[in-house]
Amino acid sequence: MSKVLEGITVLEQGTFITGPAAGMLLADLGATVIKIEQPETGDPFRAFRGGLYSPHFQTYNRNKRSITLNTKVAEDAAVFDELVRGADVYIQNFRPGAAERLGAGWERLHELNPRLIYGAISGFGQTGPAAGRPAYDTVAQAASAYLNLLVNPANPRVVGPALADAMTGFYTAYGIMGALIERGRTGVGRLVEVSMLEAMCHFNLDAFTHYFAEGEVMGPFSRPSVSQSYVLECQDGKWIALHMSSPEKFWQGLANAIERPDIFKDERFADREGRIKHQDVLIELLGGIFKQKPRAVWCTRLEAEDVPHAPMYDTSEALEDAQAKHLQLEISGTHPEIGVWRTVRSPVSFDGQRSLHVTPPPMLGEDNTALVDPIRRRLREAA
Repeated sequence: MSKVLEGITVLEQGTFITGPAAGMLLADLGATVIKIEQPETGDPFRAFRGGLYSPHFQTYNRNKRSITLNTKVAEDAAVFDELVRGADVYIQNFRPGAAERLGAGWERLHELNPRLIYGAISGFGQTGPAAGRPAYDTVAQAASAYLNLLVNPANPRVVGPALADAMTGFYTAYGIMGALIERGRTGVGRLVEVSMLEAMCHFNLDAFTHYFAEGEVMGPFSRPSVSQSYVLECQDGKWIALHMSSPEKFWQGLANAIERPDIFKDERFADREGRIKHQDVLIELLGGIFKQKPRAVWCTRLEAEDVPHAPMYDTSEALEDAQAKHLQLEISGTHPEIGVWRTVRSPVSFDGQRSLHVTPPPMLGEDNTALVDPIRRRLREAA
């Protein structure tokens, strides 16, 4: 794939997910991302069963290089400054004030390199009454009203992946790329600030718009009811998902697939409003029907009738689907210590070229010799 960010150098001093996710997105597009980590321990997300290469770390750190610096030590601080002078982007996700204490605040780095795009990620923003509070994924989901849309009142527990962390990384990369485009016109860098709260409130825009426009506070079943979305268990214990929306042709197709051509003549299900109002009844009715045949049979029937559906795969199944294989979603690279390393490619293609090449996440400090040692030698000689 074309490396559209080739020639852009990113310094990422991020830990856990938000900062590393932003760096990974830029790396996937061809930027050279240098991950700056603490000696010996590195990114805390590395820790795993006595080692430093956890699946969590692997998820957000592909296509990067790793160096170790302790910027509290004068020699390492000088190396850091040299790296900043030659970089295009710097990313950190420290708590507000921490970067300044480490000598890595915006004002100082901007003075070192006026062209630098500086990405600062926080939980609740850089200022304000909650700025100093610790924030993790669930906290941000809750504060943004997004978690309220996920928790089933009948079984209230947190579900799903670290969506707030990942989305904050996406928004940060989005802001950085906008600043890079502007710098092409002005030659001057920008401070790009993103908080998890802001990111998730924007991601939750549909719910806020419903509230602003109609005074409606959406709940976990609001959208699935309006969109007429279903998950149904089949005879073999496997599940299938339907997203029926409003076109009548989909409902007639469903009626044909389940061999109940008159089912939607029932006044409860005869139109969109009725199906929304009586969705619980429809769920029970369809649930009994779908349990009569295995999932593969239902998929064949629904596809023949052009009904919007998909098997509800788990992660061991999804990439084995014929379409996923056609799209070459699973790619792999070779790591010098662990061998074959597998991942899911970037979803972005340019000019029909998919991103099929990947560099596995680096071992801690594996690029010190190539990137840090020459700077150290140069600084010693200059002294």
